Amino acid sequence: MPQQDSTVELLTGKDSVGKKSKIPARLDLLQSATGLILSFFIIFHIVFESSILFGKAAMYRLTKIFEGEPFIEGGEPLIISALAFGIFVIFIFHALLAMRKFPSSYKEYQRYRTQSKMLKHSDTNLWFIQITTGFVMMFLGSIHLYTMMTQPENIGPYASSDRIYSDIAWPMYLILLISVVLHTGVGVYRLIIKWGWFDGSNPRANRIRSKKIIQAVVVVYLVLGLLSLGTYMKIGYDHQEEYGNRYSEVHK
Repeated sequence: MPQQDSTVELLTGKDSVGKKSKIPARLDLLQSATGLILSFFIIFHIVFESSILFGKAAMYRLTKIFEGEPFIEGGEPLIISALAFGIFVIFIFHALLAMRKFPSSYKEYQRYRTQSKMLKHSDTNLWFIQITTGFVMMFLGSIHLYTMMTQPENIGPYASSDRIYSDIAWPMYLILLISVVLHTGVGVYRLIIKWGWFDGSNPRANRIRSKKIIQAVVVVYLVLGLLSLGTYMKIGYDHQEEYGNRYSEVHK
């Protein structure tokens, strides 16, 4: 029964005759790889979003570059849809892989919390942060990516600001920002520890250093994201009387 054998391997790490299975290790590798891809995406995405801090024209120009305007006259918003769809597929795949390690019942969750309080180990608490933020991202991240896939033409200085302020999407984006930055920071740190990156001749010292660097980067990205969100809200507030007008239409 091949189906049953595969299920046994996934749950126990062994095949039906008791031999050690390579599937859990391969799934862990896939989870790490997809997580790393998404981490790079988040790092650059927040930086690109922060272009609004340099003015509406800067954000508009960058949007048009992603729409392929250097190669297609006027740009093509469907390019952004395709990019968002690609990220969405990786995002869902990564989430499914990560869910293998989620507590499958409230009793498992209670056992984890009891062990966490007993050990008082900071890395164990980081895992809880990653699970919590991952759960939030499953819902809010999917909504955001769906919006990017279905409404790529509504990305721009005014369109994005209208969505955030007038459509009252800012609470969602605020929660999503905090969850994404924390999840990414913890995820990258856990990858460093898991795969022994930068261990060098003194793994303990280098891991402590890596943790401090990740913490600093998380703070920087949170501040950058909050400043960008505040700027979009300010533009949306000023533009509310002209809701629906697009930057390109106003500045032709």
